[in-house]
Amino acid sequence: MHSVTWHAPRRPVRFSNLPPPRPPTARRKNCTSCKCPREAHDVCHEEWVSVRSRLGLKGEESSCPVTFDPRGKGLAWAPPGLPAHKVEEYFSMLPEKSVPRLGTPGERYRDRQLAFQLPKQDLARAYCRHLNPKHASSADDFMAARNEIALDIGSVQEVFERDVDCGACHTPLKYGTLAVSASKLGLLYHPACFRCTECKELLVDLAYCVHDDTLFCERHYAEQLKPRCAACDELIFSGEYTKAMSKDWHSGHFCCWQCDESLTGQRYVLRDEHPYCIKCYESVFANGCEECNKIIGIDSKDLSYKDKHWHEACFLCNRCRVSLVDKQFGSKVDKIYCGNCYDAQFASRCDGCGEIFRAGTKKMEYKTRQWHEKCFCCVVCKNPIGTKSFIPREQEIYCAACYEDKFATRCVKCNKIITSGGVTYKNEPWHRDCFTCSNCNNSLAGQRFTSRDDKPYCADCFGELFAKRCTACSKPITGIGGTRFISFEDRHWHNDCFICAGCKTSLVGRGFITDGEDIICPDCAKMKLM
Repeated sequence: MHSVTWHAPRRPVRFSNLPPPRPPTARRKNCTSCKCPREAHDVCHEEWVSVRSRLGLKGEESSCPVTFDPRGKGLAWAPPGLPAHKVEEYFSMLPEKSVPRLGTPGERYRDRQLAFQLPKQDLARAYCRHLNPKHASSADDFMAARNEIALDIGSVQEVFERDVDCGACHTPLKYGTLAVSASKLGLLYHPACFRCTECKELLVDLAYCVHDDTLFCERHYAEQLKPRCAACDELIFSGEYTKAMSKDWHSGHFCCWQCDESLTGQRYVLRDEHPYCIKCYESVFANGCEECNKIIGIDSKDLSYKDKHWHEACFLCNRCRVSLVDKQFGSKVDKIYCGNCYDAQFASRCDGCGEIFRAGTKKMEYKTRQWHEKCFCCVVCKNPIGTKSFIPREQEIYCAACYEDKFATRCVKCNKIITSGGVTYKNEPWHRDCFTCSNCNNSLAGQRFTSRDDKPYCADCFGELFAKRCTACSKPITGIGGTRFISFEDRHWHNDCFICAGCKTSLVGRGFITDGEDIICPDCAKMKLM
């Protein structure tokens, strides 16, 4: 039997009545094709010859003009006033990904940071597409005050004083190294420390703003003073705007992520942190009911089971049509049934007692067989096995203890169970410690042995008790290990001991003559007769 998941509808949110929205055209800062932020794309800013031009700052480009063309050195930008070898020293102090070498990720990183840290709609009113004319003077005043009070471009210089600390990390700047000077704060910084306090990124082309004696990029400086529309990315200069999803929006710019229609004063649903109007949410994300094939709207309960969905009123037994909400149910061939109908039509039976498995009953399964929990027990002791280990044998189930007691291998000598390291002799099992010499009782496991009258003996005992003895050396001739020997009449010799009593040469394979208790070769016999 199964449980069903109830999907609570995403609660719509309604805003109070606000002024009618503007047409939705071009009010989002996202790509209309892939919907990712536009700064994530590669961008180009050839319309500005320098960051000073982009910022709209008046006066000289720099008190220390560039001494060479950066692009001639393979760079998209270089700090003004530095010779080529000092430029390389400066960039060596930065992460490689931040070095704007032409045709590298560093150049694309700089382009994206120019678009992000210095948004053109913040810098010139001509780029504000959604600025109400009646608020134009407020925008001009903001930009003029920012340019006069907060906005500046840092410069790179050598450190010619000792005991000077970095304005960010407060560690000493090494004498003679390069540092970035922020004249509006009167501080020097390690090149890698000259970052926006908010986004933690390096300040692109050394452009910075100061607010409360703190460094910011222009974007985050502006957001300290003005709200920014999350849709069009422009600053909001009117006193009336929408707050939703912990963000600020121009009135009318809070739009459906799918159709771009304004959600101001309308119900909406959040999905993956994006708002959708009711119509788009239901058409894109709402599930279809398995019973009636209609959309399950946000105002209806969505009951689901195994990737299938139903209206609450449509979640019925396929046979008797009773509601299955908050009840146990079973499924078969993509159909759902109440407990009684499922049992009557499909329930399997226990291999122990033969009764059916009713809805909600725990089932124990092994291969193709199944039991009630209480029926899954040892055939010997009748104790339920549950989740303990068991051993099947000829359609019967045994607990480990009963199986071992009944079927485990036992030593023929001590009759105890052999758990490991046994020895087989004449097709019978022995403990290693029980398999011993019949005479001296030393263990024969791993040793050479032989047998007599079905009893095992070690080589030494067998030789002492039963083996023939060599006439020459009087030692046993056991034959173990392939030892060869020679017999003549009632006497026996090891191969090595069968030698002439006179000249001591081996007589194996040669003729010999007996001389009393001795054996001699024919040559020695001739010598003895002469």
